[in-house]
Amino acid sequence: MDIITKLDLQELLNNVFAPWIQELRLEVREINNENFEFYLPENDNLVRGGGEGPPVVCGQAIASAADTCSVLALMGFNKKFRNCTTVDMTSHFMRPLMNDGIEIKVKVLSSGRKMAVVQSSFKNSSGKLAATATCTFAFLDT
Repeated sequence: MDIITKLDLQELLNNVFAPWIQELRLEVREINNENFEFYLPENDNLVRGGGEGPPVVCGQAIASAADTCSVLALMGFNKKFRNCTTVDMTSHFMRPLMNDGIEIKVKVLSSGRKMAVVQSSFKNSSGKLAATATCTFAFLDT
């Protein structure tokens, strides 16, 4: 494939990932070489429990979104789907992410023959950086 489109990435999301990942309802917003943008829309199923306080998206949902968007970005970067597995993920949560839509920017830091490293940043609705994740993947097709 010479060109990967937003539709190609959305199709991969709908056909390769587990049904519970599809329930995140991630949207592909922009693909551009090493930089990719996604959107995690408001979703009451992703809000942490406890019943008190504002509706904050749980960390597990953010980590899942980081991992998923990273794989999609790798497909866009490599111009094809390369079967891979996550071997390491480091997450940093700096402020709560409210359940009102979250912008996700992903940058492919490296994509080699056997390994890849991808960094994601999550901004809240006011545009402030709220979380980051760095994911390392091993390609299974080597």
